[in-house]
Amino acid sequence: MAVEPLSRADEMNAFYAEINAKGLDALWRHEGAPGPSGPRAPFAPYLWRWSVVRPYMQRTADLVRPGADAERRVLTLNNPTAQPMQAATHTISAAVQLVLPGERAPSHRHTMAAIRWVLEGDGAMTFVDGEPCSMHPGDLILTPAWCWHGHLNETSSPMLWMDSLDVPLVRTLRAGLYEEYPGDFQETTRQTDESLSRYGAGHLRPTWDRGAARVSPLLSFPWAQTERALHDLARVEASPYDDVAFQYTNPTTGGHVLPTIGCWVQMLRPGVHTQAHRHSTVAVYQVFRGRGSTIVDGVQIDWEQGDFFALPPWAWHEHVNGSASEEVVLFSTNDIPLFEGINLYREEPYPEHGGHQPVVASYEDRYERASA
Repeated sequence: MAVEPLSRADEMNAFYAEINAKGLDALWRHEGAPGPSGPRAPFAPYLWRWSVVRPYMQRTADLVRPGADAERRVLTLNNPTAQPMQAATHTISAAVQLVLPGERAPSHRHTMAAIRWVLEGDGAMTFVDGEPCSMHPGDLILTPAWCWHGHLNETSSPMLWMDSLDVPLVRTLRAGLYEEYPGDFQETTRQTDESLSRYGAGHLRPTWDRGAARVSPLLSFPWAQTERALHDLARVEASPYDDVAFQYTNPTTGGHVLPTIGCWVQMLRPGVHTQAHRHSTVAVYQVFRGRGSTIVDGVQIDWEQGDFFALPPWAWHEHVNGSASEEVVLFSTNDIPLFEGINLYREEPYPEHGGHQPVVASYEDRYERASA
């Protein structure tokens, strides 16, 4: 009986099955060329409205006791289109934390770096390796990786802040470690805001400190200084893509405050509509002041004070302050330090229509109503 010769397709499939069983595969089976305009954003932007988040945070005040029911009273901001990360983006996470009057959150440490951006309340403390860092709205507090940290609220009002960490990145690298502090809460070993006294002048530092640290030794960045700097810069120059924008910096290097998390603050002056651009990095924004919109790949996201929104990588985006009289302030965290460190940071301007994208849909129509 004659045996039919295998077709070329059958022969290739048999070859693939054979090498797959040995832990091998053919690269050409999975290669995919980017489209004519480059790679597409891997997930969608996402908006968390403060009008939704704030009531849930209030409910946690009755449900959760830090140190008893949970380590922290925290709600994470999870972008369902960035699954399976369970985070705002694939490299940066974000959350909101609440500490009530008279409460303290026990000290612990982990290999994930974190920042705190204060939203509400005035005068609580975050303790970082024994240094009490005072917290006021608009202040940025750093918690570098593997530093002991806990929170104490001895004021008469609740404290809420934004947490942002490199959790997805550290999990991907399988480098997550965690340790609780022996004895619940780390004792104070430094003066209150000691790092601010040493390095807070920005352009000045102690003469005896000549080292360059990859992690910023300055832990606190007060809002009063930040706001003044924004208005000073607004008088002389602005970016066509981000308007009046600052990167928080390490005073010993002039670089990013943390190796894996960049922190930005920007002011959109009244009536400003920035030009569009895109870059290889993500950002998670918090609307600290004002209202306006961000257009992401042609979809208009309208936001107001308190809201959060996540920007995916390689997505065209531009910002609009629709008010003719009120300024907007946006705080954001990003993964720029990581991408710059491994030479993968790319950025380009939107080439058409004078740098502005045509709006093709609202966020509600494109994402919210479509998923309802």
